[in-house]
Amino acid sequence: MDIFLVDDHPLFRIGLRIVLDQEDGLKVIGEASDGFSAVEKIQDNPPDLSLIDVDLPGISGIRAVRILRKAVPDMKILMLSTHDDEKYITEAMAAGANGYLLKCVDVSQLAKIIRSVFEGKEIVSPFLANLALKNKTDDCAEPPEPLTHREKDILKAIMEGRSNKEISDLLFISIETVKSHIKSIYQKLQVKNRVEATSIAAKKQLLS
Repeated sequence: MDIFLVDDHPLFRIGLRIVLDQEDGLKVIGEASDGFSAVEKIQDNPPDLSLIDVDLPGISGIRAVRILRKAVPDMKILMLSTHDDEKYITEAMAAGANGYLLKCVDVSQLAKIIRSVFEGKEIVSPFLANLALKNKTDDCAEPPEPLTHREKDILKAIMEGRSNKEISDLLFISIETVKSHIKSIYQKLQVKNRVEATSIAAKKQLLS
């Protein structure tokens, strides 16, 4: 998968390039330090996925995304930011970003998130903010029904990004039992998938 990096901090780009180039199947094919050059270079040689900082000189990362979404509609775009702020997330998603990634992301999670976004898979990560999730959690004003100890164990594993098989092995229970507990968790939290469950759990501090 070809990746393009856009960030105005050279050391951050260098570190990111080193990390990503060490991953099988990932290759950084270009870099830019400002919005103008990013738009130009990406249009000249579109990658499979671009990582674009929100704060850029020239034109902002969000405006660059808006331009690129029209120019290269099939390219996946992840915004990079230090801002965990609804305003930035709203603008980024409205511009056409596929996700909003916090720069505090763990290195081991980064490649996994990139692959998941590229493949269109559901992502569970505390470092990936999403506008739909924020709206979902904000709408959930009522306190959720209490979870059992086992459900909390499974929810914690879900928040760590573990699959049903991994949870089964970790807790020494069958996969069918895992599925049953997950169904109960969804019902109690009034959610439909792992991403929403993770978001609600974090916002409501259900595991603290």
